[in-house]
Amino acid sequence: MAAERRKRLKAAEATRFLSLLRGLGFQVDLRTANEAFGETIALARRYALSVYDAAYLELAIREDLPLATLDDPLRKAGRKAGVRLLRT
Repeated sequence: MAAERRKRLKAAEATRFLSLLRGLGFQVDLRTANEAFGETIALARRYALSVYDAAYLELAIREDLPLATLDDPLRKAGRKAGVRLLRT
């Protein structure tokens, strides 16, 4: 890990962090890749977002999930698209 190489994080700390992440029960969304050349690009164009940010917006729309972001352009796009935003 870059943080270990830069001496910002010890190996034991990185291992503990990764263990905590595994315990959160993340799910990989396999449809995101399928949407990348269709709806995601359309959203990026419509709201002047990067494709990276548009992928988050597409997932929120498709799964009816709120967006958790501090990125102003993504928050504005979410509002315009009717996506719920988590308060920060």
